[in-house]
This record gives sequence, structure tokens and C-alpha cells, in this order.
Amino acid sequence: MRRSEFGRAVAAEFGARGDALVSDLSLSSLSYRTAAQALEDGVDTREVWLALCAETDVPLSRRHGAGWLEPRR
Repeated sequence: MRRSEFGRAVAAEFGARGDALVSDLSLSSLSYRTAAQALEDGVDTREVWLALCAETDVPLSRRHGAGWLEPRR
């Protein structure tokens, strides 16, 4: 997942509150770093996206990320 895809996925899933979640929400699976801190530290973008989804209870069916192609079946 590219950083631009991450941004689109956050905007599509969380709307106006997406930026606040990325900068303010501590993610337990990423050593309580925010998504922004984790990305800055070089954590893989997909790992950050999945951690953000898990922390905010995004349904599994939507965790593939907006801005991506639909997963192959």
C-alpha cells in the first residue's frame, strides 16, 4: 500500500475525522504510537492501515482499503 492509497483509504473510511485519528489515536498494536508516528518511523503503510482498522473496529470486509483494487477471489 502506498502512502497515497493510505490517505485515500483513511478519507473514504473515516471522512472528516480521519486526519484526527491518524494524528491522535494511539494504536496498541504499534507500541501505542499514532498512525502518523508509525509511518514516520518507517512502519509499513499496510501494517499501519490494518492497525488503525483494528483499533477502530472497521469490519473485515472493508479492511482491504479504499483506493485499492478489490481483492481477488
